[in-house]
Amino acid sequence: MASKITRINPEQLHETPGYHHITVVEAGRTAYLAGQCPLDQNGDLVGSGSLEMQVDQVVVNALAALTAVSALPHHVVRSVVYVRSDDRDALGVAWRRLTDSALGPAFTTASTLLGVAQLGFSGQLIEVDLTVSLPD
Repeated sequence: MASKITRINPEQLHETPGYHHITVVEAGRTAYLAGQCPLDQNGDLVGSGSLEMQVDQVVVNALAALTAVSALPHHVVRSVVYVRSDDRDALGVAWRRLTDSALGPAFTTASTLLGVAQLGFSGQLIEVDLTVSLPD
């Protein structure tokens, strides 16, 4: 049985910049991707000091992880974006770069964008956590 994904924005809740307040998944299998970091295939940090370059590497890594489970960005049902910053402009830069990327459809679903004090790798500015409803 194929998964059915429904995305909802109730009238009683505020408008969003592209994501949906609620995502409902019926049946199917689920994949939980580990937080995608701005590391290259050798495990080296990409784009030290550049949020834009790090976002681009996270997109490359997330797309590779989705491909490994035969999924596409529109199969993502939940995303959490962590940005090492307390500057709302930096969070906006990260959000816009993600939503304008090839991974963009992943962020039309239930999404959370957080500014955090620290991430796991020295110099890391962004991490993206994705939950995927796998296609049959």
